[in-house]
Amino acid sequence: MKTIAISGASGFVGTSLTKFFSNVGYKVIPISREILNNNNKLEELLNTTDIVINLAGANIINRWSESYKKLLYSSRIDTTSKIVKAINSISNKPKILISTSAVGIYDNISTYDENGSFSNDFLSNLCQDWEKEALKAKNETTKVAIFRFGIVLGQEGGALQKMITPFKLGLGGTIGSGKQAFSFVHIDDLLNAYKFVIENSHEGIFNLTAPKPTTNKGLTLALGKTLKRPTILPVPEFVLKLIFSEGARVLTDGQSAIPKKLLDLGFEFKFKTIEETIENLCS
Repeated sequence: MKTIAISGASGFVGTSLTKFFSNVGYKVIPISREILNNNNKLEELLNTTDIVINLAGANIINRWSESYKKLLYSSRIDTTSKIVKAINSISNKPKILISTSAVGIYDNISTYDENGSFSNDFLSNLCQDWEKEALKAKNETTKVAIFRFGIVLGQEGGALQKMITPFKLGLGGTIGSGKQAFSFVHIDDLLNAYKFVIENSHEGIFNLTAPKPTTNKGLTLALGKTLKRPTILPVPEFVLKLIFSEGARVLTDGQSAIPKKLLDLGFEFKFKTIEETIENLCS
């Protein structure tokens, strides 16, 4: 039985991965905060692990005060650094580390595959530093894969759970102009992508997004249609800035990304469009 250790296992994606891999015959162990903060315990755990999945990080959709920005940074970079250091110190190294990043690494000028151009803002710089840290674990035994997430959509948590209530009440609408790109992925496709990369020992950078990115307006229309509710109440950008300050950019400045590498390797998405995704999750 292969063993997977997961940091950030209590979050939406982490709990989904734990359930998914337990059901297909893997032994899944959470890397708790207590283990992360004890180098000996972390090394002991990783020494008996085949696969490490690194998901740890404070919630990005929040008010970005200066202190919260420090937390966003430390919760990602410091955690990854501890895991990398432990992998590099042990003799029985895992076969693969799959670390996390986000499509927020790109600018919003065009639609990008994994070779897209980066933005020069807080979120992009955070992602760039996070990826650099994870890649330090690469050695003769351990491969490193990095998944740049789009917005993960599922029923059990994440963005959709937060968005759906106003839409059900007929109070949903576009954010700002609605023209900003919205790259997303159905939780089922995300889980199968992890399995695909692990079982085929792939490495490198992967956009974890559905093949057809949409816009905020496209998402709004899909929700309205599936829930049979009006979507006429836009959320002005200034309101989001009042609530989230600089963090509003996650909602107002979308990136458009396509999963070229996964598609080239033969991975098949079950949910390619926003209409298929919302229909499956909300009807």
